[in-house]
Amino acid sequence: MSRKEYITIILILGALATISPFSIDMYLPGFPAIARDLHTTIARVQLSLTSYLIGISAGQLFYGPLLDRFGRKTPLYAGLVIYIITSLGCALTQSADALIMMRFLQAIGGCAGMVAAQALVRDLFPVNKTAQAFSLLTLVIAVSPMVAPTVGGYVTAAFGWHSIFIILAAITGLILLGVFFVLPEGKSADASISLRPKPVLSNFYTVIKQPQFLIYTLAGGIATAAPFAYIAGSPDVFMNIYKVSEQEYGWIFAFLAFAMIGSTQLNHILLKRFRSQQIIQVTMYYQTVVGILLVVGAWYGWYGKYSLIALLFIFLTGQGLTNPNASALSLAPFTRHAGSASALMGSFRMAIGGLVSAAVSVLHNNTILPMVGVMALCAITGLAILYIGNTTIRYKADKQAVEDDTSVLI
Repeated sequence: MSRKEYITIILILGALATISPFSIDMYLPGFPAIARDLHTTIARVQLSLTSYLIGISAGQLFYGPLLDRFGRKTPLYAGLVIYIITSLGCALTQSADALIMMRFLQAIGGCAGMVAAQALVRDLFPVNKTAQAFSLLTLVIAVSPMVAPTVGGYVTAAFGWHSIFIILAAITGLILLGVFFVLPEGKSADASISLRPKPVLSNFYTVIKQPQFLIYTLAGGIATAAPFAYIAGSPDVFMNIYKVSEQEYGWIFAFLAFAMIGSTQLNHILLKRFRSQQIIQVTMYYQTVVGILLVVGAWYGWYGKYSLIALLFIFLTGQGLTNPNASALSLAPFTRHAGSASALMGSFRMAIGGLVSAAVSVLHNNTILPMVGVMALCAITGLAILYIGNTTIRYKADKQAVEDDTSVLI
């Protein structure tokens, strides 16, 4: 594979993977306008984000087996078409309940890009290169939070929030053309993979019982759910508590997204000297410390707008280190069931993201505490699972080694 082909593939896979981040981030500056237009509250509008995350979680479980059975592109085409149609439906909604439902259906289509992109990384690159490929993919994805809210803020101010969903439909149409004409096929269809419930569940079980997958999917998934608390809570925190404008909020969001871009590049360099396991462990420790500082400071009212932005920047830097390494470690044991593994990993992450965003909405109390508290809890829980999981594996390995030595002596 030439360097030009490599970069082209990464860009297209990144574009596929950014469909959902754009769908999440671009309409955030429009929350107050949506609430006013639909005669509802911002807390109610936040549930349209939750429904989107739930839709991604459910949809990925659906697409995983389809990608293994029919190859990567056919299910991907179907998902992208569904996304385009439902995006236009979101633009035409006249009530909060309708928006919540359309966002769920939009996610069912959009998540095809996320699952297919992850599976194609495993298809098109050797195992020892997947962490680097995921780092570059994360870099492309990380650009979207810099662009999407900023564009969304100006579009909302100039044309209204409905136009955001029309733009999303148009962008996805262009991505669909790129997939059709440029992207390699990846793994071909496998007729031996059944779509009946029992074999599908059996494939999922095969994936789940792999200890490495389970540990890094759980630990990484919960730790990387922290940004969903930030995404759900930041419009209210910055626009209602700190009284920034829609455009200023977009620039704040873009600045904080740079934390993930910089750390993604750092991860690419660190992988030349350290293993993914080492990087993710250190990252989770420091995110836990910063998360605790955020909670203590919020409780005692230490933070103004700029000090909060600074600590959030430090915390979010960890996402560019945790996410690609957790993804690579989760998928590394698989070839034949890479689609199902990718679907399970993504589904769990989005399910946790949905719960996290819902928790921020439910705990809403006109302070920054619900947002930073849930972020800290994600970091602490992820670290605990990583520590317990790896300790358990080492214990079992040592126990097995002792038993093997004993049997040899006998």
